[in-house]
Amino acid sequence: MSKVKIAVLSSLLTLVIVSVTFAFFLSQEKELINPMQSTEKVHSPGSHQLVNLDERDTANQELWNQRRNIITQTVQNVSPAVVGINVKEIRQYRSPWSNDPFWRQFFGSGIYNRTVQGVGSGVLISSDGYILTNDHVAGTADEIVVTLTDGTQYKAEIVGTDLTTDICLLKIEENDLPFVKFGNSDEIIIGEWSIAVGNPFGLFSMTDNPTVTVGVISALGMNLNPLNGRYYMNMIQTDASINQGNSGGPLVNSVGEMIGMNTIIYTAQGSSGNVGVGFAIPANKIKKIVEELKTSGEFDRNYWTGLRIQDIDEGIADYFSLSRARGVLVREVENNSPGEDAGIREYDIITNVGNFRVDNSEVLQGILKDYKAGETVAFTILRDGDFINKTMKLEKQ
Repeated sequence: MSKVKIAVLSSLLTLVIVSVTFAFFLSQEKELINPMQSTEKVHSPGSHQLVNLDERDTANQELWNQRRNIITQTVQNVSPAVVGINVKEIRQYRSPWSNDPFWRQFFGSGIYNRTVQGVGSGVLISSDGYILTNDHVAGTADEIVVTLTDGTQYKAEIVGTDLTTDICLLKIEENDLPFVKFGNSDEIIIGEWSIAVGNPFGLFSMTDNPTVTVGVISALGMNLNPLNGRYYMNMIQTDASINQGNSGGPLVNSVGEMIGMNTIIYTAQGSSGNVGVGFAIPANKIKKIVEELKTSGEFDRNYWTGLRIQDIDEGIADYFSLSRARGVLVREVENNSPGEDAGIREYDIITNVGNFRVDNSEVLQGILKDYKAGETVAFTILRDGDFINKTMKLEKQ
């Protein structure tokens, strides 16, 4: 009997010990995994350290917030002011047979009209509907349709256009429109962020929203060769991707100021796509041209200098003991001309106009295209080994 009592008591004691032990471990497990506890901890994969779930949620929220940075905010602010531009232009073509009297008997004058369509970009620069674009986009158009980001379309009229600087000002009849403010292009820093917004390849028509590309300012003061009567001087170079159709769209800095207008690109041979080298007209030049287009519809360059000039080659550089063949030689100064009044003489060498270096006669002509009749221009000239400054008033012809 005693043996039975001992066995029963031993079993009860074992059951109590097992129950207490089970309860203890169960409570510890709940403390570790209970989702209602604010200080829950879990094991990180591959780690023996415990990670606080509140800290993880905070980190995830921070990552989410970092997605909205100064670039995305700028794009959100600028995009509503960017427009797609569709143009139609009627061009006249002449048949190759039109010059032959025999064939004209059968085919007439051989002159016929052809409608050419094109697309480009533009940007609203005022709340009352003034739109900036390139002359090569809309300057010769017979019909211009502007599409806003809300899908609304307007017929636009040309207020004025300037082929020389490739700047065109349009107007639509609407008020309270979003617009982009001009920045100061003289304060641009090489290497700072640049954002190109526009309508490459007409993609704007698919979503009524512009395309955004981001890069940096690669170089400043770039003087390109003239193209079809257009002078591209003091251009901004960027590696933000610019393609066909981007022309006329804004180049903005990271705070949403328009520092230039996307205009021209370098392309690889046989290609029309971006290779990382694009150019924009600086905002300060645009502001000057736009004010003239608003008031008179044109930029008045009807002035004269009275100077006859010549590029400096190696022979001329050696004769004047120049370190390199750069600058423009004055070959003749007309009597009673602005050049004579400014004190410029024959055989002077023009090295600078204002802050811009003069490499050759093409550059000099391009720089002077930024001035209008009646303005005063500062010249730096080399005479008898000394640099001297002269000012010339650009008088009307």
